[in-house]
Amino acid sequence: MPRSSSKSVARSPRRILGLDPGLQLTGYGVIDLDRNNPTIVDAGVIRLNPKTSIADRLVELEHELSELISEHEPTEIAVEQLYSHYKHPRTAILMGHARGVILLCAARSKVPIAELAANRVKQSLTGHGHASKPQMQRAIQSVFKLPEPPNPPDIADALAIALCQSREVRPV
Repeated sequence: MPRSSSKSVARSPRRILGLDPGLQLTGYGVIDLDRNNPTIVDAGVIRLNPKTSIADRLVELEHELSELISEHEPTEIAVEQLYSHYKHPRTAILMGHARGVILLCAARSKVPIAELAANRVKQSLTGHGHASKPQMQRAIQSVFKLPEPPNPPDIADALAIALCQSREVRPV
């Protein structure tokens, strides 16, 4: 199975699926808000085989995301906005493919989607818009009182995206 996660069962009126898109690892984090107190429902990564074609990885990503949405029934989905650095245009293009699949799955499921800038997510969690991956992992560990930082970092990023969205006054 391409997904690896740790789950618990809970349900609240506001359930947010945060996604950190990628074509090898797509991090996901599902949180519930109970009186503005976030709890982790599920978190993990969707692992895609880098040896298969991009088209095959996109099909697999769509399948896994559809299952996640069906299983957890989020009230909102939050995803990182496309960010392009002039030194890494290929990375932005590849991430754009994964984001397209995420937007497709959200639209098909009729779940509202929010697109958040990476520096906004980092700022909301650490107070610094250019926080490193280890800083984000430690911040998530602290917020959710985890025994160790989430690993791989894609999980922490996805939980941070969901948490940032949870702090919005109004749902999407």
